Order: sequence, then structure tokens, then C-alpha cells
Amino acid sequence: MAFGLYSLIEAVILCLNAVCILHEERFLSKIGWGTDQRGFGEQPGMKTQVMNLIRSIRTVMRIPLIGINVIVIGFMLVLG
Repeated sequence: MAFGLYSLIEAVILCLNAVCILHEERFLSKIGWGTDQRGFGEQPGMKTQVMNLIRSIRTVMRIPLIGINVIVIGFMLVLG
């Protein structure tokens, strides 16, 4: 199977699904990536920025991913 645009889109959708199902208390806090309290005026570190990105993806993409997953599953069922 050649690596094409559909494969790239499918990989992005799978990665977004993986980020959306990460549970902060169950998984992320066990590896030290839970909520981190920092002082006022301190610059956020790399870990804090990644956690903010994960929270943003979960907030913004949760509902659209449901529709996108339905479309991709239907497309795979019809075309194989």
C-alpha cells in the first residue's frame, strides 16, 4: 500500500483520537504530566505547554472527531 494523502489523514485522525482519550488523572499524572501549579509570572516550561496543547485538543476536537470518525469508518466500510 502506497503512502498517500488518505494514509496521512488517517494517521492524523488516529493521533487526535489518542490525544483525546488520554485521561489526566489516570494516565498522565502517573508519568508526572498531571496538573502543575506554577507561580505567578513564571514562564511556562515545555511540559506545561504540551499539557496545554493536549487540553486544548481535547476541548476543541472532541465533538468534531465524532463526526470525522463516523465519516472515515463509513468510507472504509464502503471502499474497503
